[in-house]
Amino acid sequence: MDISILLPAAALVAGYFLGSLPFAVIVARRCGVDILHAGSGNPGATNVKRCCGKKAGNTVFFLDMAKGFVAAFWPFVFGAVAGTAAGDVAVAQLCGFIGAVLGHCFSIFLKFKGGKGVSTTIGGLLGAMPLAILVALLVWLAVYFACKIVAVASIAFGLALPIITMIYAKCGIGHYTNLEIVVCLALAVFIIVMHQSNIRRLIAGKENTFKKTDKKEGQ
Repeated sequence: MDISILLPAAALVAGYFLGSLPFAVIVARRCGVDILHAGSGNPGATNVKRCCGKKAGNTVFFLDMAKGFVAAFWPFVFGAVAGTAAGDVAVAQLCGFIGAVLGHCFSIFLKFKGGKGVSTTIGGLLGAMPLAILVALLVWLAVYFACKIVAVASIAFGLALPIITMIYAKCGIGHYTNLEIVVCLALAVFIIVMHQSNIRRLIAGKENTFKKTDKKEGQ
C-alpha cells in the first residue's frame, strides 16, 4: 500500500488508542477516588487536581500532554528513518494528533467518554506544530492568571490557535499550510463545543475558579 495512505491511517489509529488511555481515572484511583463520580465527574487534569490534589492533577496533565506529543511526533521519527516525503509525514503527524485528541475525549476504555482535550491538544501541537503552540500557551497563561478560570483560558487558547497559524502562514514562518490552518480552526470549534457546560455556567455566573474560595468543577 502507498505510504502516503498507510502512514496517516496508522498514525490516526495509533493516536486514537494512545489518546484513549484514561490517565485521570488511573491516577485518581491510586488516590482512592473514582474521578468519574467525583467533583464534576470529568476525567481530566483539572478535576483530578480539585479532587486529589495538585500533585495528582499535574501528573495527569503531563501524562495527557505526553499522549498527544507521542502520537504526533512518532510519524516524524518514522519518516526520518524511512525517508518518507516531508508532506506525507506532516499529514501523518496531524492524523496522529487528531486521533489522540479524539481518543482522549471519546475513550474506548470509558465507553466513549473522556476529558475535554486541552492538555492532549497542547502535547499534540508541541509534536506537530511547536511554533503555534508556544504563543497559544502564552495566551492560556495570560488569561488564566487574569481570571483563574481554566475554561476561559482553554477557550482563549483554542481561539488563538487558528489566528496564530494564519499569521505564521502569512509571514512565511514555520512553513504552515492551509491544512494546518483548517486543523486549528477545527480545534478551536471542538474546544468550544467541549466547553459548552462551562460556557453556560459562565453566563450564569456560576463557573468555578481556582481562587481560594473555589472547590469544584473540572477540566
